Amino acid sequence: MALKTPEQYVDSLRQLKICAYVAGERVHSVVDHPAIAPHINTVAKTYELAHQAEHREVMTAISHLSGERVHRYTHIFQNTDDLVKKIQMLRLLGQTTGTCFQRCVGLDALNALYATSFEIDQGEGTGYHPRFCDYLLRVQREDLMLAGAMTDPKGHRAKKPSEQADPDQFVHVVERRPDGVVIRGAKLHNTGGINSHEILVLPGTGLAAGEKDYAIACAVPAGAPGVIFIFGRQSNDTRKLEGGCDIGNPRFGVVGGEAMVVFDNVFVPNEHIFMNGETQYCGGLVNYFATWHRANYGGCKGGNADVLIGATAKMTRILGTDRNAVVRDKLTEMIHMNETTYASAIGAGAMGYRLACGSYMFDPMMSNTVKQNITRNVYQISRLAHDLAGGFLATMPDQKALENPEIGAYVKKYHTANPDYDVMERIRMGRYIENMTSVTSMVESMHGAGSPQAQRIVMLGLAGIEAKIKMAEQVISGTDDVKGIALPKSN
Repeated sequence: MALKTPEQYVDSLRQLKICAYVAGERVHSVVDHPAIAPHINTVAKTYELAHQAEHREVMTAISHLSGERVHRYTHIFQNTDDLVKKIQMLRLLGQTTGTCFQRCVGLDALNALYATSFEIDQGEGTGYHPRFCDYLLRVQREDLMLAGAMTDPKGHRAKKPSEQADPDQFVHVVERRPDGVVIRGAKLHNTGGINSHEILVLPGTGLAAGEKDYAIACAVPAGAPGVIFIFGRQSNDTRKLEGGCDIGNPRFGVVGGEAMVVFDNVFVPNEHIFMNGETQYCGGLVNYFATWHRANYGGCKGGNADVLIGATAKMTRILGTDRNAVVRDKLTEMIHMNETTYASAIGAGAMGYRLACGSYMFDPMMSNTVKQNITRNVYQISRLAHDLAGGFLATMPDQKALENPEIGAYVKKYHTANPDYDVMERIRMGRYIENMTSVTSMVESMHGAGSPQAQRIVMLGLAGIEAKIKMAEQVISGTDDVKGIALPKSN
């Protein structure tokens, strides 16, 4: 069965022996912990939609290896239509869950390893790519949830991995054996890590020739000995334990349940190693991953923003301001920014190109532009949501106050606005807006897939400034001679 059901996904997590800590305490069942449950529910939704006929073409694809229908989250992009459908899938999931659905990093890591393993084999005569294809077939056949692990702690940022006082600040090989390697270190900000089946470990930066121990890319089962998940804190995270209207998004939670993953002398067998010391390919691997991943944000954040815009619009009706021209103009501005980033993500896919390995890459300039716009537009959309929803987002009483027989009536009485709407609609909408515009959501929009400056560096490098100068000189001089002017390729 190439497509898991939601129930099969949850059951499969129960079978894993995951070493996980939440709020400093060991968790013996990630499935049954209330802090993790919303994130499991969200991933389960990705499995559910793949079985619905109306979403089949967006949520699934035909494997180029087996010829079978597989989940798009385990697929290698075969053409520009695959790239466009990926963005459409992300928007659909964002609209359905109103939060992060966690499988994107694993998908992009799969594609980055597919391309890079091929290039290493071509250049070095290794056998990584067939090994990776065997692994990929199992991922597709079992419909695995993968966590991509790229971001190292980095330690002293002015020093290279090999210059760190503590070498564990970057994941590295500490022992090489005939049958595999032993790795040590940690990866941070792992979206969905604590409820994944396996972790794809990738180098997080370009490396020098003498840093081959850090050039390791491999697959590690989530329950492997020495793997430790430490669940991260989120804004308002204890509300998931309390229940009631304070949660905001009661079923799916906020963002992606990020976790630190520690690799404490973890053994990785040869069949799960896809790069081992080939430092010259690390920069390309990082660039591949970043380009695929940065385009995503026009889809996933577009879907999330659809829900946020809907909640904000509903709030204006509850407040009785929905007919005001200024309010309507601000809603229009939210829509405009959202559709702009979505359109650029679709464009990045439509203008994609074929790699040597046969898979397809998003247009790099457009992909980086998508992510750069997200670092601004999500903040602006959130600012307008705060503006239109009002100050009570930050001050409304909690569920316990509502339930208190002595003061609950006052809370409801003085938060009632338009009498056509129940006061609890206002409170629930307000809590969702508060949650989705929290520090957690904003920081993820800013730094996910790389900091804003990382995109700017790539954009400037791809811009073809010299060619643009020649264009300007030609137009201003009035000449029709275009000889010698090499227009930059969009890809």
